[in-house]
Amino acid sequence: MKQKNENYWLLDAPVTKAIWHMAIPMMLGMSVNIIYNITDTFFIGKLNDTAALAAITLLLPFTTILMAIGNLFGTGGSTLFSRLLGSKNDEKARQCSATTLWLSVVFGLLAMVISLIFRNRITLLLGTDANTFDYVKQYLIFYGIGAPFVIANFTLEQLIRGDGESVESMIGMIISVGTNIVLDPILMFGLKLGIRGAAIATVLGNATAVVYYVICIQRANKQLSAMPQYFKPEKMMLKEIFSVGFSAMLLDILLIISSIMFNYYALKYGDYVLAGFGISQKLVQIVDLIGMGLYIGVIPLIAVAHGAKNNERMKEIIKKTTMYLALLIAGLFLVLFIFRNFIVQCFSNDPNVIHIGTFILTVQLCSSFFAAGAGILTSIFQAKGNGTPAIVMSVTRGLILIPSIIIGNYLFKVNGVIFSLLIAETISCITGWVLYKIINIKDSKKFEQ
Repeated sequence: MKQKNENYWLLDAPVTKAIWHMAIPMMLGMSVNIIYNITDTFFIGKLNDTAALAAITLLLPFTTILMAIGNLFGTGGSTLFSRLLGSKNDEKARQCSATTLWLSVVFGLLAMVISLIFRNRITLLLGTDANTFDYVKQYLIFYGIGAPFVIANFTLEQLIRGDGESVESMIGMIISVGTNIVLDPILMFGLKLGIRGAAIATVLGNATAVVYYVICIQRANKQLSAMPQYFKPEKMMLKEIFSVGFSAMLLDILLIISSIMFNYYALKYGDYVLAGFGISQKLVQIVDLIGMGLYIGVIPLIAVAHGAKNNERMKEIIKKTTMYLALLIAGLFLVLFIFRNFIVQCFSNDPNVIHIGTFILTVQLCSSFFAAGAGILTSIFQAKGNGTPAIVMSVTRGLILIPSIIIGNYLFKVNGVIFSLLIAETISCITGWVLYKIINIKDSKKFEQ
């Protein structure tokens, strides 16, 4: 981590080169997480116990909440850090990074205590029955103990990227996932820990990444700091961290609730509809994650340009990122749309699943354009420190989907459920565009004055 490289990519590099320098490692990191989800499920499936697999699904809200807390500090802290970096306020940048990290650790310890004290009540709230209760409780205890590492990992990954170190950020993600994949079979089957081994492997993977990130920060010896003496939470700093970070946390939670509702309503129309949704979501997830890698990856570039008051560079970053995002989504859309029948048949040979799956895939591919639009607009708001618009976008994307599913199901049955995501993402994208235009008009008036 050399300072001249960081300054070059964040402040001086040609915009196109800077965008791809920040985005490609983020895309690869996202891809690694897909591999982790598949392999983790694979190893748990090898326990040959349906209740264990069901337990992992039931645990999703709990693990998502910890991830959301990490994103609260990661998004809020890293965007503020990048803006301070752009304004060349090195002392405040150190204070921001250290405060963000240690706040994430404090909240992680709090989550650990709550998880252990209320483990039985939380296990019941997750919807367990007699078959899944023990599995969920075992996983929850060990994952809860590792909450400080889980939350700190999500926070540090974004802080490192906010400093322009996209490659180091990606390496940390690979270390976390790689450690987990290696330890899963050893702990689950070698030491016969079963589902507890899966939880411990995940925690150790996160802990290893945290150690790597801290070493990177300490070696750099510059604006990014993990030293406790810089932990100085000030009112204005906390306000900026939480106002922007809350939007990221809220979106994570609302999307999980929406996903649960999707599964509930899809199941009402039969297993083949739920299977069709499952296949489609896995395929569209590829499009969404690649898009996310691009628009999340450039957040530090926008934040630094905004902090440096370099409006021309910021506008060029936003314009080119939007263009590249549209081309990427369009290319992936065409490939998946043209080969949609063949791809769905790779997952199932049931004619009903193939028929409904290809239809759902087509609709959800259309929604990916609007999801990408809403995503880039939310990233711009977060990068510029526009906390209220970022929260409005998160609420819009999450809350509109829930009534869209309910009303769509009531009026148009299964077709209403299928089209609800497209409707919600379209409304969110339009809402974001209106907010973006309003903010630009206000910024222009301030600039003229």
